[in-house]
Amino acid sequence: MIIGGGIGGLALALMLQARGIVARVYESASEVKPLGVGINVQPSAVVELAALGLLPRLDATGIRTREVCYFNRHGQKVWSEPRGMAAGYRVPQFSIHRGELQMLLLQATVERLGAQAVRAGCEAVSVDPSAGTVRLRERATGREFTEQADAIISADGIHSVVRRQFYPQEGPPQFSGCVLWRATTVGKPFLTGASMVMAGHRDQKLVTYPISRRHADRGESLINWIAELRVPGDQAPPKQDWNREVALEVFASQFERWVWDWLDVPALFRGAQVIFEFPMVDRDPLPRWTHDRVTLLGDAAHPMYPIGSNGATQSILDARVLSEQIAGTDVAGLPAALQRYEAERLPRTARIVMANRAQGPDYVMDVFEQRAPDGFVRVEDVATHEELVEIAAGYKKIVGLDMETVNARAQVVLPQGA
Repeated sequence: MIIGGGIGGLALALMLQARGIVARVYESASEVKPLGVGINVQPSAVVELAALGLLPRLDATGIRTREVCYFNRHGQKVWSEPRGMAAGYRVPQFSIHRGELQMLLLQATVERLGAQAVRAGCEAVSVDPSAGTVRLRERATGREFTEQADAIISADGIHSVVRRQFYPQEGPPQFSGCVLWRATTVGKPFLTGASMVMAGHRDQKLVTYPISRRHADRGESLINWIAELRVPGDQAPPKQDWNREVALEVFASQFERWVWDWLDVPALFRGAQVIFEFPMVDRDPLPRWTHDRVTLLGDAAHPMYPIGSNGATQSILDARVLSEQIAGTDVAGLPAALQRYEAERLPRTARIVMANRAQGPDYVMDVFEQRAPDGFVRVEDVATHEELVEIAAGYKKIVGLDMETVNARAQVVLPQGA
């Protein structure tokens, strides 16, 4: 049983089905809708989705990211590098609408497991790890009922009910001190038309990239953007205020001078129809995820700052490792299989959580803000090429994005010629 029908939960259901294992998914939302804004799916995760035969659907939906570029707050490029197949990976990196990726996975799950495999409107109340049972509540009626499974995977996000049952003293997510305003704007393509851009520094940042193949085919761009600012105080907004709609005036004045020859940021902001506000939060790594026949996956296990484009990617990698460990295991051996999954994934994701707190690859922008706050004439006068390469390469190693690892995996799992 999988609690949570998000990206990680649905990917796990598909990967288990591919290995001959039946899964049921319970989703708390009354209806699964394409909510959210843009995300990136790194080649390390695209390999796993391609192995499920989903590459054509990803291509029809998202954008194959060609490059990532870092700029200072004056719009000067400080670092760029190719991404996905342009960098030599055997599979692309995709910039895609989070909700459309979720719906893509949901459609595939229903096709392969049947409509009964995903039940919406049922939220978890509690679990019994030794009995392998979950107490669920129907949102529409309030009726509670119990279901049993050989193993229970909690993929119910940063506010996971199951995680809170195991760690009742943990409290709310930890606030970074930064708030994110997120939206999409239809506009003209910028740079290559498939570029991912980060600009600014840790206290004031813009992240933006195109996310729609349909718009690109019409010669325009559906541009995902995130404006980030450090704000006074040390408390995150209460949970009920997350994802609330806000007016442009709340934050836009801080970016009014960000008009560059390749992008007019204030105009980008004005083009959005709806803007949502989120606190940037994470949680400390846990000592353990697994309790007998229950384990955690994705944001329920390791919520992290949205730095380095790793949230969805790491959930998909969790699903691959967990499905591999479960495959070929009898019921009696499932607790040990969940422990093996945890032993492989918990240390890796803990390192990513901590690396993202240190800004991950975005640290390159802080280097330039600290050393050349008024801009520069030559990049080399501020930081050497070797220093910038080291920042990028170090993070790739931590998250499992080094090309040799990804391409070796592709060689094993992809059909010949894919």
